[in-house]
Amino acid sequence: MTTAADDPGRQVVPLAIYQQQDGAWARVPWDPGLVVRPGTRGTPTWVVLERLADLAPAARAWGADEVTVALAQQRVRRLETGRPTTALFAHVDHARTGDVLLSIPTMWYDDTTRDVHTGDLTAVACDDLLLSVEQGSAHVHDIAAERLTTGAPTPDRGVREALAALLFTILARASEVELGLGDAVGHTERLVFSSGSSDPVERIYDLKREIAEARRSLSPLMAVLPELEDDEDRHAARTSQWLHRLQASVDRLDRHLDAHDSLLGAMLEVHLSQVSVRQNEDMRKISAWAAMIAVPTLIVGLYGMNFHHMPELSWTYGYPLAVVVMGAACLWLYRAFKRSGWL
Repeated sequence: MTTAADDPGRQVVPLAIYQQQDGAWARVPWDPGLVVRPGTRGTPTWVVLERLADLAPAARAWGADEVTVALAQQRVRRLETGRPTTALFAHVDHARTGDVLLSIPTMWYDDTTRDVHTGDLTAVACDDLLLSVEQGSAHVHDIAAERLTTGAPTPDRGVREALAALLFTILARASEVELGLGDAVGHTERLVFSSGSSDPVERIYDLKREIAEARRSLSPLMAVLPELEDDEDRHAARTSQWLHRLQASVDRLDRHLDAHDSLLGAMLEVHLSQVSVRQNEDMRKISAWAAMIAVPTLIVGLYGMNFHHMPELSWTYGYPLAVVVMGAACLWLYRAFKRSGWL
């Protein structure tokens, strides 16, 4: 199967190009003359692409290793054949020249619908070149570019500084998802313990599903960072330091999501216990009213048997007396059940 990524002659116009000069990153206009093989330009360059299909042609045009280009082509074919995207997995492939193809999931949170949405970011990292393409609406490129160009603190230097900005931005977006889910869990907790509220079971299960989606998107990042660290350790100890920080932050974020999920499970158990208690209270009320109705039913049933020889049949006050006895018995039972808390 031939895809758009297999066309070696197709020219790719990037969405944006950023270069680092004198320690500062700045956006530069597109110029075909910028296309130089990595390792020969001396200027760290970050190229933002529009489509995933542009990754392989751009990697070839900018002089990436052919093994890296082939890996990028496989990535596109996997997507075009309908196979799972990196929203569910992540991987790092190392080319023989040290080029790295990195695919990691992204996520963002919709406060209106309380839904977690996922996408992915794929990048090719060389010595002085970074190619990246984002799928989804996490806006990782925009946030990372703003962080670099405004001089916000970013660890490392050169192309690895741009890569660090991308990874920390992905983590920041995941943190926003965790905070949004935490607020939703807190609101659901108040709903569970409020009187007269609607059944929260559906909402609890919805939140547990969204938390599971977030953890599925976060767990690949936890798996891919050690591979990236093994590669970057050969280049600089500084890279290893921020990768350790990133790994620790991802682990902490996963623990927070797990705590939210556990709290939702506890809320579900509490709600089911409340339902059981309310059902028991209803059964006690029904039993109390049934006992009060049983007394007059018994008396009326006895006199309804129509035997000739029954007490007080010919007495003038027999009927009023029976009514009074039934009423007094019901009143006594009502007060007894009221004191015991059944009514």
